[in-house]
Amino acid sequence: MRAVGAHPLVRLRGRAPALALLLAAAAPAPVALPNMPDWYEPSEPLRIVGPIHWVGTKELGVYLITTPAGHILLDGTMPRSAPLIEASIKKLGFDPGDIRWLLISHAHKDHVGTLAHVKKATGAKLAVMGADIGLLKSGGTTDYLFSNSKDFHFDPVEVDRVLKDGDTVALGGVTLTARATPGHTPGCTTWTTTVEDGGRRYDVVFAGSISVNPGTRLVRDPSYPGILDDYRRSIALLESLKPDIFLAAHAGFFDLDAKRERAKKEGAKAFVDPAGFRKWVADAKAKIEKLAAEETR
Repeated sequence: MRAVGAHPLVRLRGRAPALALLLAAAAPAPVALPNMPDWYEPSEPLRIVGPIHWVGTKELGVYLITTPAGHILLDGTMPRSAPLIEASIKKLGFDPGDIRWLLISHAHKDHVGTLAHVKKATGAKLAVMGADIGLLKSGGTTDYLFSNSKDFHFDPVEVDRVLKDGDTVALGGVTLTARATPGHTPGCTTWTTTVEDGGRRYDVVFAGSISVNPGTRLVRDPSYPGILDDYRRSIALLESLKPDIFLAAHAGFFDLDAKRERAKKEGAKAFVDPAGFRKWVADAKAKIEKLAAEETR
């Protein structure tokens, strides 16, 4: 039987220069890791609301969610900061060895660089949205933007539980729901929960990142097929949420420093910020649509 058509790379056999140009155009250019001192700077641990605590660095969000049955750790930081996370957990009076579940917002080095270390040290199980599992197993070498950027690679991590949109992770009376918010990575995840503090119940969102890293292509030769639609669906989902408190992978996304200062007098109420959440989502939406429009000119 005669083949009707051939794979484009097969048709280029014997045409090495053309093949090299094609592959070069498809591969993302190497990106240098930015100089971000606050990614590494120690930060005072803090109880935010109910069982939710900040144990990250000055800028990178790591959340310890404590329960009588053990603890949940959501996100990590750059690899060398693992001792800072452990020290913060201990300073709050908890044992890192009691961590039972590891969760992430998305598989980028600044949020999973400590994951392999913590998993090995604690024996905790890792639950991740299916679309980010390949990134974790590859140590970031399959990332649509950073595959050729060694600065962004990290120790590979094996996943224990594969999540899909709407799945829950429950421990000791706390239940977190995973919502798929892809775009920043294909498996980027927003986590929602409800906790009690001072006799009041608070709906809390750990928002998945919806920023667009420089070099990402949304329309022309997209960084991955359907990335713009993914971003738009993620924005729509976030717009549908009505949290009292929103937290995120970066302190600057939700103005942690100002809220931390107010919390000295107000407690958990300092973190109540539905208007700030709506503005954060609206600003990201406007930027995504602007970038998409610029690519179509």
